[in-house]
Order: sequence, then C-alpha cells, then structure tokens
Amino acid sequence: MTATAQCCAPIAREPLSEDDAADLAVMLKAVADPVRLRLLSMIGSHAGGEACVCDLTPAFDLSGPTISHHLKVLRTAGLIDSERRGTWVYYWIVPAAVARLGALFTPLAESVSV
Repeated sequence: MTATAQCCAPIAREPLSEDDAADLAVMLKAVADPVRLRLLSMIGSHAGGEACVCDLTPAFDLSGPTISHHLKVLRTAGLIDSERRGTWVYYWIVPAAVARLGALFTPLAESVSV
C-alpha cells in the first residue's frame, strides 16, 4: 500500500466510481440544507438514539409538512430510518450511511512514516 493510500481520505486515494459518486452526492445534497443538517444532528444526539417527530418539530419555525418533507429527504438519502408508532413517527440515524459520508473526507487514523 502506498503512503497516499494509507494516509488519505477515500476521495484523495482514487477517483470515485460513477455509482459511488451518485450515491454520495444524494447524501451530500441531503445534508447541504441547514434544516436537514440540524434534524440529522438532533436525531443523532437525542437520548436513546431515536427521536419522535413530535420532539423535532418545535425546534423549527416551520410547518409540520415542511419538517416531514425534510425528514423524507434524509430518509430517501439513506441517512435516517423511521418507524410509525401509533400516531407518531420515530427516526434514528443509519450509522453505516453516516459513517460512509464522514469517511469520504476523513484520513485514516494511522499515521504514516515518510
């Protein structure tokens, strides 16, 4: 393995495949919106690792349908998942998807001796 492959984020190691670039672009577009980025953060940091939509909506000066739209974009991007429980929907982060997105720009933890 070369020093570049050992030290650099995946985006700096080699060009992304067309499929990987398309998948990652959907995720990046989803988190490029401040409301969606806040929602993702709120869900991920919520006690128990999941949040009811009823816990998320009051934090924004937006209508319920608008919050639902933003949550749908995050869900469609594969960053969160959900389950209906009675009248409420609960959301949680999909760890593998968020890790994949984060790893795109994060160098490996191992240092390289040159």
